[in-house]
Amino acid sequence: MGFAQIFAIVVFLVAMALIISEKVNRAVVAVVGAVLLQLFHVVDFHEVVSHTTEKSGELGESLIDWNTLGVLLGMMLFVAVVKETGLFEFLAIHTAKMAKGNPWRVMMLFMVLTAILSAFLDNVTTVLLIGPMTFTICELLDEEVIPFFIFEILASNIGGTATLIGDPPNIMIGSQAHIGFADFLKYNGPVVVILMIVLIGIAYLMYGRKMTVNAEKQKLVMELEPLVEHRSKMILSVVMLVVVVFAFMFHATLGVESSVVALSAAGFMLLLSGADVVKALHNVEWTTLVFFGGLFIIVGGMKVTGTIEAIGNGLVQVTGGNVFATMILLVVASAVISAFLDNIPFVATMIPIITAMEASGQMDGDIAPLWWALSLGACLGGNGSLIGASANVVLADISTKHGHPISFMKFTKIGFPIMLVTVVISAIYLVLLYQFQLF
Repeated sequence: MGFAQIFAIVVFLVAMALIISEKVNRAVVAVVGAVLLQLFHVVDFHEVVSHTTEKSGELGESLIDWNTLGVLLGMMLFVAVVKETGLFEFLAIHTAKMAKGNPWRVMMLFMVLTAILSAFLDNVTTVLLIGPMTFTICELLDEEVIPFFIFEILASNIGGTATLIGDPPNIMIGSQAHIGFADFLKYNGPVVVILMIVLIGIAYLMYGRKMTVNAEKQKLVMELEPLVEHRSKMILSVVMLVVVVFAFMFHATLGVESSVVALSAAGFMLLLSGADVVKALHNVEWTTLVFFGGLFIIVGGMKVTGTIEAIGNGLVQVTGGNVFATMILLVVASAVISAFLDNIPFVATMIPIITAMEASGQMDGDIAPLWWALSLGACLGGNGSLIGASANVVLADISTKHGHPISFMKFTKIGFPIMLVTVVISAIYLVLLYQFQLF
């Protein structure tokens, strides 16, 4: 093991430790790690930014996944503009009125709304939009808000699993494995529907059957009216959302990358709505994009030094190259690890490992099941603890600011068992797909 390989491993392990500790901003950790790898010549600049290497001049793969960054940037800009039209507040209030102010129906429909929005927006944006409205309605109904928030978090992570753009791990997997939006709906969509039904059932057993209806408080909810200042812009948002979904579904057929769809959506939305570009850019989570960029380089350092290939070969030896055994191991391990380690760095590490396993030529079949196992495990694993996914932390912060703190243990006592239930169901689902050769 040479200096470059040892240095890459040390940088990776230290970076992961700092990210888990949350004592240093993860974007700073990623940038410093990426810079160190270049300063010590573990990776060179051309490998980082382009598809050609300085050493050989041959066509290769850049360490930064520009397609993933493009999808994230495009959707962040698009959502920033749509949010200003009041569309999401409109949906939330009408959902509460559809429930006739019944607390259990409100909880159930808000879970469904959260899951649907999370499938087409990023989870953090979804909970930022739904959280404050949930608190307002719970105050009107005189209901404890924490159960609503916890099950919205769970619904957000489950719903985001359904599509290419619903959760960052899926964006990364789709970009590297060349899996399209329609494929995610086809393979992850059915099990997500099943999991949402199970989640709603659990919520009813835990809280729903205990909720009482107060006619006077129901009336207060029914009197709520959304503030719509620009109806034409809201209609434009709905039309653009439909167009974007269809564009994502057929982007492979159209011969364009998913990042082109996302950036085009952002560009046209900014142009047609006349939105304040500076304000939209201000709402982009630049620290997240910087974190992704640096993380890709840190993981890339493990890749170019041969460490990833060695890990991949080791996993092949453990499972004997059996795709079925690897699939089951991956979905369970991904979920448990992602419950306590941010699923983004975990998935960024696992993607090249799966690719290396395929390149080894020792697997006994198509590795497609492994991608779905990684997607389901990593996304659902976020429900295992309060730090399992960014949306968990964000909605917990909203709850704390409103005087209703959600402790780590309070969430984990509910989230971890439910996560295990969803992972078991997902594992059974994957086994059925594998046995009937539906991949």
